[in-house]
Amino acid sequence: LTAWTASKGARAADRQQMANLNSQIRPVAQGDGAALADIYNHYIANTLITFEEQPLDASDMTGRIDEVAAAALPWLVAERQGQIVGYAHASRWKGRCAYRFTVESTVYLDPVAVGQGVGSQLYRALLDRLRDRAIHVAIAGIALPNPASVALHERFGFRKVGHFQEVGFKFDRWIDVGYWQVLL
Repeated sequence: LTAWTASKGARAADRQQMANLNSQIRPVAQGDGAALADIYNHYIANTLITFEEQPLDASDMTGRIDEVAAAALPWLVAERQGQIVGYAHASRWKGRCAYRFTVESTVYLDPVAVGQGVGSQLYRALLDRLRDRAIHVAIAGIALPNPASVALHERFGFRKVGHFQEVGFKFDRWIDVGYWQVLL
């Protein structure tokens, strides 16, 4: 987390420059763990978007990458000028065999890339790869309120199918979670 805090000022200075660049979408690589953990740790430390409370290190994130790879599911990163600015992946929805055509999808962006279409670019690529793998349903759990995430998912055809009240507790408050799904 210290590395993230130290680089926060440099990232803010890069925001305008990054806004004018196109992102390259590519599959995750083993060496991406530290950069992905850095992005995710921002959300752990500063938001209610994730219910995790302890920062991850590169090996933690690499373990998660390996888990997704073992399930033969996609994990994509968005890169600009060699810097990772976001990622999206799918993971198994449940462990039982009948759920094998259903995944949970997620996307996280570096704060410098928010609002620049990177999330849409990542989600479009992720959903295309899921369709290629004959995945039937993608589900997204969204901590509420989160209008940006709701808008992103609905832009791709996700519809709200469930709402759980006060199922998470972080930063001394109760948090609702909504579930959206799309048939692929």
